[in-house]
Amino acid sequence: MSRPEIAVTGIGMVTPAGTDTPSTWQAVCAGTPTATTLAQLAGMPVDFGCTIPDFQPDLVLGRRTAYRLDRATQLILAAADEALRDAGLDSRTWDGNRVAVVIGGSLNGAQTWETQYQRLRDHGPRHVSALLIPMIVPSTPAGEIALAHQVTGPSLVTATACASGATAIVTARDLLLSDQCDIAITGGTESSITPFISTGFAQLGVLSARADDPARASRPFDQTRDGFVMAEAAAALILERAHHAAARGRRPRALLAGSGSTTDAHHPTAPHPQGHGAKQAMRNALADAGLTHHDIAHVNSHGTSTVLNDAVEAEAIRTVLPSGPMVTSAKGALGHSLAAAGAVEAALTVLSLEHDLIPPTVNLDSPDPGFDLNFVTKAAAGQRIDAALSNSFGFGGHNVVLAFRTP
Repeated sequence: MSRPEIAVTGIGMVTPAGTDTPSTWQAVCAGTPTATTLAQLAGMPVDFGCTIPDFQPDLVLGRRTAYRLDRATQLILAAADEALRDAGLDSRTWDGNRVAVVIGGSLNGAQTWETQYQRLRDHGPRHVSALLIPMIVPSTPAGEIALAHQVTGPSLVTATACASGATAIVTARDLLLSDQCDIAITGGTESSITPFISTGFAQLGVLSARADDPARASRPFDQTRDGFVMAEAAAALILERAHHAAARGRRPRALLAGSGSTTDAHHPTAPHPQGHGAKQAMRNALADAGLTHHDIAHVNSHGTSTVLNDAVEAEAIRTVLPSGPMVTSAKGALGHSLAAAGAVEAALTVLSLEHDLIPPTVNLDSPDPGFDLNFVTKAAAGQRIDAALSNSFGFGGHNVVLAFRTP
Protein backbone atom coordinates (compact mmCIF):
# COMPACT_ATOMS: atom_id res chain seq x y z
CA MET A 1 0.00 0.00 0.00
CA SER A 2 1.34 3.42 -0.91
CA ARG A 3 2.03 5.93 1.84
CA PRO A 4 -0.63 8.65 2.23
CA GLU A 5 0.32 12.19 1.34
CA ILE A 6 0.55 14.68 4.21
CA ALA A 7 -1.10 18.03 3.57
CA VAL A 8 -0.49 21.41 5.16
CA THR A 9 -3.97 22.88 5.45
CA GLY A 10 -3.43 25.79 7.86
CA ILE A 11 -0.73 28.23 8.93
CA GLY A 12 -0.52 30.66 11.84
CA MET A 13 2.39 32.96 12.71
CA VAL A 14 3.25 35.52 15.36
CA THR A 15 6.65 37.05 14.58
CA PRO A 16 8.58 40.30 14.94
CA ALA A 17 7.30 41.17 11.46
CA GLY A 18 3.61 40.80 12.35
CA THR A 19 1.03 39.19 14.58
CA ASP A 20 -0.44 37.02 11.83
CA THR A 21 0.61 35.21 8.68
CA PRO A 22 -0.28 37.85 6.05
CA SER A 23 1.57 40.66 7.84
CA THR A 24 4.62 38.46 8.44
CA TRP A 25 4.75 37.33 4.81
CA GLN A 26 4.36 40.87 3.51
CA ALA A 27 7.18 42.22 5.70
CA VAL A 28 9.54 39.35 4.95
CA CYS A 29 8.96 39.71 1.21
CA ALA A 30 9.54 43.46 1.51
CA GLY A 31 12.87 42.79 3.21
CA THR A 32 11.97 44.68 6.36
CA PRO A 33 14.45 44.13 9.23
CA THR A 34 12.99 43.97 12.74
CA ALA A 35 15.96 44.11 15.14
CA THR A 36 16.05 47.06 17.52
CA THR A 37 17.56 48.14 20.82
CA LEU A 38 15.57 46.68 23.74
CA ALA A 39 15.01 48.31 27.12
CA GLN A 40 14.97 44.93 28.90
CA LEU A 41 18.56 44.31 27.78
CA ALA A 42 19.96 47.68 28.86
CA GLY A 43 23.46 47.26 30.25
CA MET A 44 23.86 43.72 28.88
CA PRO A 45 26.74 42.69 26.58
CA VAL A 46 24.23 42.68 23.67
CA ASP A 47 21.27 45.03 24.09
CA PHE A 48 19.20 44.41 20.95
CA GLY A 49 16.96 41.75 19.44
CA CYS A 50 13.75 41.08 17.52
CA THR A 51 10.57 41.22 19.60
CA ILE A 52 6.84 41.40 18.81
CA PRO A 53 5.78 44.84 20.06
CA ASP A 54 2.19 44.66 18.77
CA PHE A 55 1.23 41.36 20.40
CA GLN A 56 -1.43 41.95 23.07
CA PRO A 57 -2.09 38.64 24.83
CA ASP A 58 -4.97 40.01 26.95
CA LEU A 59 -6.89 40.92 23.81
CA VAL A 60 -5.94 37.82 21.83
CA LEU A 61 -6.35 35.18 24.54
CA GLY A 62 -8.36 36.89 27.24
CA ARG A 63 -6.92 38.38 30.42
CA ARG A 64 -7.41 35.35 32.66
CA THR A 65 -5.76 32.95 30.21
CA ALA A 66 -2.90 35.30 29.38
CA TYR A 67 -2.19 35.94 33.09
CA ARG A 68 -1.39 32.33 33.86
CA LEU A 69 0.86 31.63 30.86
CA ASP A 70 4.48 32.31 30.02
CA ARG A 71 4.88 34.42 26.89
CA ALA A 72 6.16 31.50 24.79
CA THR A 73 2.89 29.67 25.47
CA GLN A 74 0.85 32.80 24.77
CA LEU A 75 2.50 33.12 21.35
CA ILE A 76 1.91 29.53 20.24
CA LEU A 77 -1.71 29.60 21.42
CA ALA A 78 -2.31 32.62 19.20
CA ALA A 79 -0.51 31.01 16.25
CA ALA A 80 -2.47 27.76 16.67
CA ASP A 81 -5.77 29.64 16.76
CA GLU A 82 -4.92 31.34 13.46
CA ALA A 83 -3.79 28.07 11.88
CA LEU A 84 -7.01 26.32 12.85
CA ARG A 85 -9.11 29.14 11.40
CA ASP A 86 -7.02 29.03 8.23
CA ALA A 87 -7.61 25.29 7.95
CA GLY A 88 -11.35 25.73 8.42
CA LEU A 89 -11.39 23.59 11.56
CA ASP A 90 -13.63 24.06 14.58
CA SER A 91 -12.54 22.19 17.68
CA ARG A 92 -16.10 22.28 19.01
CA THR A 93 -17.13 19.82 16.33
CA TRP A 94 -14.19 17.42 16.00
CA ASP A 95 -13.32 14.12 17.66
CA GLY A 96 -10.54 15.29 19.98
CA ASN A 97 -9.23 11.75 20.34
CA ARG A 98 -8.16 11.86 16.67
CA VAL A 99 -6.21 15.12 17.03
CA ALA A 100 -2.57 15.47 18.12
CA VAL A 101 -0.49 18.43 19.29
CA VAL A 102 3.30 18.47 18.78
CA ILE A 103 5.17 21.71 19.55
CA GLY A 104 8.89 22.44 19.45
CA GLY A 105 10.43 24.26 22.40
CA SER A 106 13.85 24.84 23.90
CA LEU A 107 13.98 27.61 26.52
CA ASN A 108 10.23 27.74 27.18
CA GLY A 109 9.47 29.55 30.40
CA ALA A 110 12.65 31.63 30.34
CA GLN A 111 10.88 34.91 31.01
CA THR A 112 8.94 33.40 33.91
CA TRP A 113 12.04 31.74 35.40
CA GLU A 114 13.89 35.06 35.41
CA THR A 115 11.12 37.31 36.74
CA GLN A 116 10.06 34.87 39.44
CA TYR A 117 13.62 34.32 40.61
CA GLN A 118 14.02 38.09 40.93
CA ARG A 119 10.91 38.16 43.12
CA LEU A 120 12.35 35.40 45.31
CA ARG A 121 15.69 37.17 45.58
CA ASP A 122 14.31 40.65 46.22
CA HIS A 123 11.12 39.99 48.21
CA GLY A 124 11.16 36.41 49.49
CA PRO A 125 9.20 33.18 48.86
CA ARG A 126 5.74 34.62 49.52
CA HIS A 127 6.05 36.79 46.41
CA VAL A 128 6.72 33.87 44.04
CA SER A 129 3.67 33.05 41.91
CA ALA A 130 1.70 29.93 42.74
CA LEU A 131 1.52 29.46 38.96
CA LEU A 132 5.30 29.23 38.60
CA ILE A 133 5.55 25.48 37.97
CA PRO A 134 2.72 25.11 35.42
CA MET A 135 4.10 28.17 33.62
CA ILE A 136 7.60 26.70 33.20
CA VAL A 137 6.97 22.97 32.69
CA PRO A 138 8.43 22.26 29.20
CA SER A 139 5.31 20.44 28.01
CA THR A 140 2.99 23.37 28.81
CA PRO A 141 2.69 24.81 25.26
CA ALA A 142 1.31 21.53 23.93
CA GLY A 143 -0.83 20.97 26.98
CA GLU A 144 -2.40 24.42 26.78
CA ILE A 145 -3.29 24.01 23.10
CA ALA A 146 -4.88 20.68 23.95
CA LEU A 147 -6.80 22.29 26.81
CA ALA A 148 -8.00 25.20 24.67
CA HIS A 149 -9.23 22.93 21.86
CA GLN A 150 -10.23 19.75 23.71
CA VAL A 151 -7.52 17.63 22.11
CA THR A 152 -7.40 14.23 23.79
CA GLY A 153 -5.05 12.49 21.38
CA PRO A 154 -1.24 12.56 21.74
CA SER A 155 0.35 15.84 22.85
CA LEU A 156 4.02 16.53 23.45
CA VAL A 157 6.87 19.02 23.13
CA THR A 158 10.04 18.21 21.18
CA ALA A 159 13.43 19.67 22.11
CA THR A 160 16.29 19.66 19.61
CA ALA A 161 17.55 23.19 20.28
CA CYS A 162 17.17 25.42 17.22
CA ALA A 163 15.77 22.52 15.18
CA SER A 164 12.92 21.90 17.66
CA GLY A 165 10.13 23.36 15.54
CA ALA A 166 11.16 21.25 12.55
CA THR A 167 11.46 18.14 14.74
CA ALA A 168 7.91 18.78 15.95
CA ILE A 169 6.67 18.83 12.35
CA VAL A 170 8.47 15.56 11.58
CA THR A 171 6.97 13.97 14.70
CA ALA A 172 3.49 15.17 13.82
CA ARG A 173 3.87 13.70 10.34
CA ASP A 174 4.90 10.38 11.86
CA LEU A 175 1.78 10.35 14.04
CA LEU A 176 -0.38 10.89 10.96
CA LEU A 177 1.42 8.21 8.94
CA SER A 178 1.01 5.71 11.78
CA ASP A 179 -2.72 6.55 11.97
CA GLN A 180 -2.53 7.77 15.56
CA CYS A 181 -4.42 10.91 14.58
CA ASP A 182 -6.27 12.51 11.67
CA ILE A 183 -5.26 16.11 12.41
CA ALA A 184 -2.03 17.41 13.92
CA ILE A 185 -1.44 20.88 15.31
CA THR A 186 2.30 21.36 15.15
CA GLY A 187 4.97 24.09 15.15
CA GLY A 188 7.33 25.81 17.53
CA THR A 189 7.57 28.70 19.96
CA GLU A 190 10.23 30.78 21.69
CA SER A 191 10.33 33.89 23.87
CA SER A 192 13.58 33.98 25.79
CA ILE A 193 15.07 37.43 25.18
CA THR A 194 15.98 38.04 28.83
CA PRO A 195 19.12 39.53 30.39
CA PHE A 196 20.24 36.11 31.65
CA ILE A 197 19.70 34.15 28.43
CA SER A 198 21.02 36.91 26.19
CA THR A 199 24.15 37.14 28.29
CA GLY A 200 24.60 33.38 28.07
CA PHE A 201 24.55 33.47 24.27
CA ALA A 202 26.84 36.52 24.28
CA GLN A 203 29.32 34.64 26.46
CA LEU A 204 29.31 31.84 23.90
CA GLY A 205 30.35 34.39 21.28
CA VAL A 206 27.47 33.59 18.91
CA LEU A 207 25.58 36.92 18.99
CA SER A 208 26.21 39.85 16.68
CA ALA A 209 27.86 42.80 18.40
CA ARG A 210 26.55 45.48 15.99
CA ALA A 211 24.84 47.52 18.69
CA ASP A 212 25.35 50.72 16.68
CA ASP A 213 23.08 49.42 13.88
CA PRO A 214 20.81 46.59 15.12
CA ALA A 215 18.64 46.53 12.01
CA ARG A 216 21.67 45.51 9.96
CA ALA A 217 23.20 43.15 12.51
CA SER A 218 21.75 39.87 11.22
CA ARG A 219 23.60 39.23 7.97
CA PRO A 220 23.17 35.60 6.85
CA PHE A 221 25.89 34.37 4.48
CA ASP A 222 27.47 37.84 4.27
CA GLN A 223 31.25 38.01 4.45
CA THR A 224 30.94 40.57 7.30
CA ARG A 225 28.57 38.44 9.43
CA ASP A 226 29.52 38.29 13.11
CA GLY A 227 26.71 36.38 14.85
CA PHE A 228 22.96 35.96 15.12
CA VAL A 229 20.31 38.24 16.62
CA MET A 230 17.94 36.77 19.21
CA ALA A 231 14.24 36.80 18.39
CA GLU A 232 10.90 35.65 19.72
CA ALA A 233 8.22 34.03 17.54
CA ALA A 234 5.75 31.21 17.18
CA ALA A 235 4.38 29.38 14.17
CA ALA A 236 1.78 26.63 13.86
CA LEU A 237 0.93 24.36 10.95
CA ILE A 238 -2.08 22.09 10.60
CA LEU A 239 -1.20 18.74 9.05
CA GLU A 240 -3.66 16.15 7.78
CA ARG A 241 -3.54 13.17 5.47
CA ALA A 242 -4.47 14.60 2.08
CA HIS A 243 -7.49 12.34 1.64
CA HIS A 244 -8.80 13.46 5.04
CA ALA A 245 -8.52 17.10 4.00
CA ALA A 246 -10.17 16.35 0.65
CA ALA A 247 -13.08 14.64 2.38
CA ARG A 248 -13.92 17.87 4.16
CA GLY A 249 -13.37 19.99 1.05
CA ARG A 250 -9.96 21.49 1.87
CA ARG A 251 -7.24 21.78 -0.74
CA PRO A 252 -3.70 21.52 0.68
CA ARG A 253 -1.62 24.67 0.80
CA ALA A 254 1.36 22.35 0.22
CA LEU A 255 2.38 18.74 0.77
CA LEU A 256 4.96 17.74 3.36
CA ALA A 257 6.62 15.22 1.09
CA GLY A 258 9.53 14.05 3.22
CA SER A 259 12.02 14.71 5.99
CA GLY A 260 15.53 13.85 7.10
CA SER A 261 16.95 13.95 10.63
CA THR A 262 20.54 13.30 11.71
CA THR A 263 22.93 14.12 14.54
CA ASP A 264 26.53 15.30 14.16
CA ALA A 265 27.92 13.72 17.37
CA HIS A 266 30.77 16.21 17.01
CA HIS A 267 30.56 19.12 19.51
CA PRO A 268 28.07 20.57 22.02
CA THR A 269 27.54 23.77 20.02
CA ALA A 270 29.64 23.82 16.84
CA PRO A 271 28.51 22.08 13.65
CA HIS A 272 30.56 19.32 12.08
CA PRO A 273 33.20 21.19 10.06
CA GLN A 274 32.50 19.18 6.90
CA GLY A 275 28.75 19.27 7.48
CA HIS A 276 28.38 15.49 7.26
CA GLY A 277 25.16 15.45 9.31
CA ALA A 278 23.61 18.39 7.46
CA LYS A 279 24.37 16.83 4.08
CA GLN A 280 22.95 13.47 5.11
CA ALA A 281 19.78 15.06 6.48
CA MET A 282 19.25 16.82 3.14
CA ARG A 283 19.87 13.59 1.23
CA ASN A 284 17.50 11.70 3.52
CA ALA A 285 14.77 14.29 3.00
CA LEU A 286 15.12 14.03 -0.78
CA ALA A 287 15.02 10.24 -0.69
CA ASP A 288 12.03 10.19 1.66
CA ALA A 289 10.16 12.56 -0.64
CA GLY A 290 11.08 10.68 -3.79
CA LEU A 291 12.83 13.77 -5.16
CA THR A 292 16.23 14.47 -6.70
CA HIS A 293 18.34 17.60 -6.51
CA HIS A 294 17.00 18.59 -9.93
CA ASP A 295 13.51 18.93 -8.42
CA ILE A 296 14.47 21.47 -5.74
CA ALA A 297 13.98 25.06 -6.90
CA HIS A 298 14.35 26.71 -3.50
CA VAL A 299 16.03 26.23 -0.12
CA ASN A 300 14.80 28.15 2.90
CA SER A 301 18.09 27.90 4.74
CA HIS A 302 18.85 27.84 8.45
CA GLY A 303 21.16 30.80 7.70
CA THR A 304 21.90 32.03 11.22
CA SER A 305 24.48 34.75 10.37
CA THR A 306 27.20 33.01 12.39
CA VAL A 307 30.60 32.41 10.84
CA LEU A 308 30.70 28.62 11.27
CA ASN A 309 27.06 27.66 10.67
CA ASP A 310 26.66 29.64 7.48
CA ALA A 311 29.88 28.21 6.04
CA VAL A 312 28.91 24.63 6.84
CA GLU A 313 25.38 25.03 5.51
CA ALA A 314 26.56 26.69 2.31
CA GLU A 315 28.91 23.79 1.64
CA ALA A 316 26.11 21.30 2.35
CA ILE A 317 23.70 23.00 -0.06
CA ARG A 318 26.32 23.28 -2.77
CA THR A 319 27.28 19.61 -2.42
CA VAL A 320 23.81 18.04 -2.16
CA LEU A 321 22.04 20.41 -4.56
CA PRO A 322 24.51 21.12 -7.39
CA SER A 323 21.66 22.21 -9.67
CA GLY A 324 21.75 25.61 -7.90
CA PRO A 325 18.38 26.30 -6.27
CA MET A 326 17.55 29.79 -5.07
CA VAL A 327 18.56 30.20 -1.42
CA THR A 328 17.24 32.59 1.20
CA SER A 329 17.35 33.05 4.97
CA ALA A 330 14.52 34.69 6.89
CA LYS A 331 16.80 35.46 9.83
CA GLY A 332 18.08 38.65 8.23
CA ALA A 333 14.57 40.05 8.68
CA LEU A 334 13.24 38.11 11.67
CA GLY A 335 16.34 37.27 13.70
CA HIS A 336 16.86 33.80 15.15
CA SER A 337 13.86 32.57 17.11
CA LEU A 338 15.61 29.40 18.28
CA ALA A 339 13.01 26.64 18.80
CA ALA A 340 10.43 28.51 16.71
CA ALA A 341 12.73 29.08 13.74
CA GLY A 342 12.16 25.74 12.04
CA ALA A 343 8.39 26.15 12.22
CA VAL A 344 8.45 29.78 11.05
CA GLU A 345 10.69 28.86 8.12
CA ALA A 346 8.59 25.82 7.23
CA ALA A 347 5.56 28.11 7.05
CA LEU A 348 7.46 30.58 4.87
CA THR A 349 8.52 27.73 2.58
CA VAL A 350 4.88 26.72 2.14
CA LEU A 351 4.03 30.33 1.27
CA SER A 352 6.86 30.45 -1.27
CA LEU A 353 5.43 27.35 -2.96
CA GLU A 354 1.97 28.90 -2.99
CA HIS A 355 3.05 32.25 -4.39
CA ASP A 356 6.04 31.18 -6.51
CA LEU A 357 7.91 33.90 -4.65
CA ILE A 358 11.09 33.77 -2.58
CA PRO A 359 11.72 36.49 0.03
CA PRO A 360 15.12 38.20 0.01
CA THR A 361 17.88 37.59 2.54
CA VAL A 362 17.95 40.91 4.35
CA ASN A 363 21.39 42.52 4.82
CA LEU A 364 23.13 40.10 2.48
CA ASP A 365 25.10 42.86 0.76
CA SER A 366 28.37 41.04 0.11
CA PRO A 367 27.91 37.27 -0.08
CA ASP A 368 30.91 35.36 1.18
CA PRO A 369 32.86 34.67 -2.03
CA GLY A 370 33.56 31.08 -0.96
CA PHE A 371 29.91 30.07 -0.88
CA ASP A 372 28.98 30.12 -4.59
CA LEU A 373 25.22 29.81 -4.08
CA ASN A 374 22.25 31.37 -5.86
CA PHE A 375 21.20 33.74 -3.07
CA VAL A 376 18.08 35.87 -3.24
CA THR A 377 19.08 39.40 -2.21
CA LYS A 378 17.69 42.95 -2.30
CA ALA A 379 14.18 41.99 -3.47
CA ALA A 380 11.84 39.02 -3.53
CA ALA A 381 12.33 36.78 -6.54
CA GLY A 382 9.56 35.30 -8.64
CA GLN A 383 10.35 31.69 -9.44
CA ARG A 384 8.34 28.60 -10.38
CA ILE A 385 8.66 26.35 -7.33
CA ASP A 386 7.35 22.79 -7.41
CA ALA A 387 9.52 21.53 -4.55
CA ALA A 388 11.62 23.12 -1.82
CA LEU A 389 13.67 22.26 1.26
CA SER A 390 13.59 23.94 4.68
CA ASN A 391 16.79 23.44 6.70
CA SER A 392 17.03 23.56 10.50
CA PHE A 393 20.15 22.89 12.55
CA GLY A 394 20.66 23.15 16.31
CA PHE A 395 23.13 23.01 19.17
CA GLY A 396 23.94 19.42 20.03
CA GLY A 397 24.39 18.61 16.34
CA HIS A 398 20.69 18.25 15.52
CA ASN A 399 19.95 18.46 11.79
CA VAL A 400 16.39 18.40 10.42
CA VAL A 401 15.39 19.01 6.81
CA LEU A 402 11.80 19.20 5.57
CA ALA A 403 10.84 18.63 1.92
CA PHE A 404 7.71 20.35 0.62
CA ARG A 405 6.08 20.20 -2.81
CA THR A 406 3.04 21.61 -4.50
CA PRO A 407 -0.21 19.57 -4.40
